[in-house]
Amino acid sequence: MSRIAELFERLRDEGRTALIPFVTAGDPNPDVTVPLMHRMVAAGADLIELGVPFSDPIADGPVIQRATERALAAGVRLRDVLDMVRAFRAENSTTPVVLMGYLNPIEIMGAETFATEAAAAGVDGTLVVDVPPEEAADLAGLLRPQGLDLVYLLAPTSDAERIARIAGVASGFVYYVAVKGVTGAGNLDIDAVGGKLEEIRAQIPLPVGVGFGIKDGPSAARVAAVADAVIVGSAIVQRMEALMEQPARIPDAVADFLRALRQAIDAVDAGKEGA
Repeated sequence: MSRIAELFERLRDEGRTALIPFVTAGDPNPDVTVPLMHRMVAAGADLIELGVPFSDPIADGPVIQRATERALAAGVRLRDVLDMVRAFRAENSTTPVVLMGYLNPIEIMGAETFATEAAAAGVDGTLVVDVPPEEAADLAGLLRPQGLDLVYLLAPTSDAERIARIAGVASGFVYYVAVKGVTGAGNLDIDAVGGKLEEIRAQIPLPVGVGFGIKDGPSAARVAAVADAVIVGSAIVQRMEALMEQPARIPDAVADFLRALRQAIDAVDAGKEGA
């Protein structure tokens, strides 16, 4: 069983919702990332989504675009990201790590080489934004023999046919984009999210994480009431950006924010248990 499957099985048994933070690898400089990953776990993160810097991040809003630009300016490339995961694994063998990015860096490395080296580094899965399910067979055929999950995005506009297509290729968990637009956009309509999750779960047996639009404890709590995982990216990266001239302060600031989210999520989970 993969680390991702083990995590969600354990959390399900414990009646807990996963907290999944996103950061861009190498932002604001490469020395920050691995210590930050450890601090996020200590603050309550269950799985880490690590962004691979890419020059044209079409699904990301301005906050994460700027983080990607900073990481690229620092010289961070896909192989460096794998080295960061490898360094993280030297001290943490249990927390799943999913790489989020785009196909171009994988193609430059070579998809087969990427699959082999990512697995060797300790990566658990990938979310490749610009590989639709209709074109995923080749990549999935390289990732799965290496034990790597292929995580997929679903959106408010995903219809039953689209959900069914993704059900045929996704593994690990699926990521529901709770608002229309890029990362950091929009406001959460939790009733609409809950209704869409029912539709997704009718076709996909995997855990469903919800992201986009989660900015604080109250919004995290609302998502925790309906989702298997709360995914937070732009709100973390904003805090990092505010401290980019004082990078030593970033791990503490992010950890404080995640602890507040974790407390809000745990309060909701405790209420579910007592209901």
